[in-house]
Formats: sequence, C-alpha cells, structure tokens
Amino acid sequence: MIPTKVEISVDEKFIKDEIRRQIDASMIAQLWYCDAIKIAELTCLSVRFLEEHVFSDVRMKAIEIKRSRKRLWKAEKALEVIEQIFQEW
Repeated sequence: MIPTKVEISVDEKFIKDEIRRQIDASMIAQLWYCDAIKIAELTCLSVRFLEEHVFSDVRMKAIEIKRSRKRLWKAEKALEVIEQIFQEW
C-alpha cells in the first residue's frame, strides 16, 4: 500500500476577510438606521455621488431624519427608495 501525504495551505487573511464579509452581510438584515457612510459602503458608491444623485432625491428627503447635523434613514425604507432610484437610471 502506498502511503498518502496531504498538505493543505490556508490563507488566513482570505478566511478573516470572508468571515468579516459574512458578518457584515448578516448585520445588514438587522440594520435599523443607516447614515450616508453606511449607505456608501452598501452600494459601493462614493458619498459625493450619493449626495448628488440619491440623497437629493425628494423620496430620500421625505424619509430623512435629522438630528444636529447627523442624517439618518430607516434602513428598510432607504434601501427600497434607493432601489427605485437606481431602476430609473
């Protein structure tokens, strides 16, 4: 019988990044409110682009919550509105 030798190399950085991505994905489902930076992360668009094309939209303004220079949107509603805006492009 021939002895077999199996070697497995593991890329720890890749595994850590993948775990972080999975955690972020599960947190998205649990988000209550999101700010401009979080929306930029989720959509892979810059905050500046979002300011010009999304946050200035009347529908986003209607669901915007302002508190001392901080703008928040209810996550579920914001994602629905952003989807509608993207479909119009």
